[in-house]
Parts: sequence; structure tokens; C-alpha cells
Amino acid sequence: MTVLSWNEGTQNRRGPQPPPSGRVITGNPHDFGPTIAHRQGDLMSGYRRKALLVSAAVMGGVLLTTACQNGDTTANTGAAQSSSSAAPAGDAATPSGPTTAGSGQGTGESAASAGKRPEDTAGSGVDTGNGKREPVEQRCGANDISWSTRAQTQAGGYILIVAKAKPGITCYLPAEFPTVAFGSDGTQAGPAEQSVGEQIKLSGDTAAYAGVNPKTTKGNGGKELDSIIVAVGDDDPNPVSLPVGTILVEDPIVTNWHTDPADAVPSS
Repeated sequence: MTVLSWNEGTQNRRGPQPPPSGRVITGNPHDFGPTIAHRQGDLMSGYRRKALLVSAAVMGGVLLTTACQNGDTTANTGAAQSSSSAAPAGDAATPSGPTTAGSGQGTGESAASAGKRPEDTAGSGVDTGNGKREPVEQRCGANDISWSTRAQTQAGGYILIVAKAKPGITCYLPAEFPTVAFGSDGTQAGPAEQSVGEQIKLSGDTAAYAGVNPKTTKGNGGKELDSIIVAVGDDDPNPVSLPVGTILVEDPIVTNWHTDPADAVPSS
């Protein structure tokens, strides 16, 4: 390989010339004139500008991405805080409606119950749908009647049974003798009259009376009891036990139902 050195005279005559192809020029580039040095400087400056532009673009993208992420985070945080602050107000307001409605309903029911009379709820009356109970006209059962007894001294002494319909009930005592039994041995009163009477309508203060003579025999025989069992007919499913004090029972008898207690005196 041939090495050439240009002298100053050659440089001045011809100016700077590039070396032939395949040859290496040794020496300081400034010795060959300003052209090569200037080209090298321009090349380095171009590289630096490109590097700066690339760095600036990368940094800009990073800053833009960070700003977007921060914006989304801030928006999400704000929305969550708004939802959290609004939720307690909604929750606090929700129970007040049903609670108030429940209180009103309870008060109304209490007032309606307080306004009812005993006649509207007692007995077996029928609800007509307008808040009132209409009396039911039916055959009386023992559980439809308010019972009481009185000890009488007439005709050697007897027991007067008093029957009244319970409040709100209208029913009929059938035209037959009442069923009156004594004790647990099945002793039952026989008829004190030859025939049965008419049915009696019980309602309000209307009362029916029947007289019972517990002992129709002479002497001291019989069993001692302090109550009687009364039912409206033999098929009454709800007979009642009525206190009568101490009595001696033997061959008892009972009258029909009457509206006048004077007609309910049993004869022996």
C-alpha cells in the first residue's frame, strides 16, 4: 500500500483533493485543509441533533402517558369519593319511609280496634264487610247462650235455668225439652209437661226459662250433687256445667222453655 504525503506547495496549487481509492492518508486532518475537518464536525453535529430529537420525543411520550394516567386516577378517585359521600345520604333516607308508613298503619288498626264495641266481636255474628257484624238467626247451641241458675222455693223447691243469647247473636231455642243431666252416671231429667212448647227466639235481653225438679220421690234417697249439665238437645256438642249448690237428686224432671218464668214451675 502506497502512503502519500501532500506538501504545502501541492495543497496551494491544487487545493484539497481526496486520496485515491484504496489508499490511506496519514497525518492530522487539519494538514489537509479545512474541508475534511468541517465535514467531520458537521457529521457529529447531525448525530447529536438526531439524538437530542429522539430523546426529546421519548421524554415527551413518557410525560404525556404519565399525565393521562394521573388524570384517569384523579377522575376515578373523584367519582369514588362522590359515590361514597352520596351513599350514606341515600341509605339514611331509605328506612324513614317504611317506618313512617308502618307507624301510621299500626295507629289506624289500634284506633279501629279501640272503636269496636263488645257486641261487634262477641258471639257468632257474621261480618257484613262494612266493619259491622249482623246477628245470625240459627238454632241455638249451648256455646251461644249466657247461662245462669236460681234456686226457687215454690212447689217444694226447684232450680230455675235462665238462658240469654250472647251479645251479637240471634238464635232459636227449638220446640223441645232441654237436656239436663246429673253427675257422671248418666242420670237425665225427664219431661215435666205432656207436650213440647214453641221455639223461642233469643236476642238481646230476651230470656228463656226452664224449671228443674231434681227430686220427685219421697224419702231421703238419692245422690247429692252441686252442679247440673245443660245442653240444647241431645245432639248439642257443647254442653255446659252449671253450679246449683248442694242438691239431692232422684228421678229429676224438667219443663219446656218458656218466656215467662212463672210458666217454668215443674210439678211433681
